[in-house]
Amino acid sequence: MSETLQAAETDVEDAVEDAADDTTEDTGARGRSGSSEDLLVQEGDIAGDYLERLLDLLDYDGDIDLDVEAGRAIVSIDGGEDLDKLVGQRGTVLESLQELTRLAVQQETGVRSRLMLDIAQWRAGRRAELADLGRASAEKALSSGERVRLHPMTPFERKVVHDAVATVDGVQSESEGEEPQRRVVIFARA
Repeated sequence: MSETLQAAETDVEDAVEDAADDTTEDTGARGRSGSSEDLLVQEGDIAGDYLERLLDLLDYDGDIDLDVEAGRAIVSIDGGEDLDKLVGQRGTVLESLQELTRLAVQQETGVRSRLMLDIAQWRAGRRAELADLGRASAEKALSSGERVRLHPMTPFERKVVHDAVATVDGVQSESEGEEPQRRVVIFARA
């Protein structure tokens, strides 16, 4: 691993720890809201504050966008040159940052968060790739009559593939295996 990449990873790790330490001090105790929509907006606000501090500590530029979609808070960071470092290889750093952000939100609200984090539109691009893979694999399973086993995926990736397979008549999908080797299997309906 190059020295530059190692230094960047160390900077990210240190900034994540500092942002986590500052979350409670900067945001204070926030009251719980009556509606689930209000709670999701609150989750997005807390996540945005946490991620803004992280970007400041790293001295990275980025615009944070907050939204609520399909019963989940969506937080996106776009616009900075260094943001690819926060995605990592195959989204590994992004997944870790999402989990840390969820924990920061849970610490504030007392409720487990399901927020979705996207950085530099990586997740949006990956979603399109996986949907294409799911549909193509479904067509292959349908034409060959054989099961198609995909490589191991994260829960997010598997859900996108399952949703894409569901759009193709005559096939279905299921997940098999244990994390982190859990994968999607696609087959023709009997």
